[in-house]
Amino acid sequence: MTDQVQALKFVDKAGAYYAESLGFPPVAGRTLAYLAVSSPAEQTIAGLADALLASRSAITQAVSLLSERGLARRYRGRGQRVDFVVANLDIQQFTRDLDGEAYADQAQLLEQAAQLLEADESGRKQALQELSELYLFLAERLPELKDEWLAVRARLRERDGAAEGNLDSTVIVDSS
Repeated sequence: MTDQVQALKFVDKAGAYYAESLGFPPVAGRTLAYLAVSSPAEQTIAGLADALLASRSAITQAVSLLSERGLARRYRGRGQRVDFVVANLDIQQFTRDLDGEAYADQAQLLEQAAQLLEADESGRKQALQELSELYLFLAERLPELKDEWLAVRARLRERDGAAEGNLDSTVIVDSS
C-alpha cells in the first residue's frame, strides 16, 4: 500500500460503515476494505489476519461471508499450498441486482401481509401498504437507473479507455 497509516484509517472507517449500514461484522467490513486497497491485490488468510490484527478464524469467517455475497473470492492456484483472497470489484456484480425484481417480489409480500390485517388500528396495515408502494416504485425505477448508469459507464470507459488503454482489464481484481 502506498501509505499504510492512511490505508488502515480507511479500512477502519469503511469497516465501521459496512458494520453500521449493511450489518456486516466489523471484521468482514474491514477485510473487504483492506482487499480493495491492499498491495498486492491477492492476500492470504494469514496476511489478512496480520494486517488487520484479527484471528485467522475471524478472517476465515469474514471471507466466507464476503464470498457468499459475491464481494470476495478465495482460490488456490495449481501447485500453491495456501489460499488467496481477492476483492470482487466486478461492476456487473453490483449492477446485477438493479433489475427491480426483488423489490417487486417484496412489494407483493408486503401487500399480502397488509391484506391479512383487515381491522388494524395499530397502523401496521398502512405502514405495510406504504412500504409496498415504495418497493413498487423502486422496482419500476431501478431498471431505468441501471440503463442510465450503463450509458454513463460507457461514456466514462470511452473517455478513460482512450487515455489508459483497455479499461476492461480493471473490472475484476483477480489473478487466477
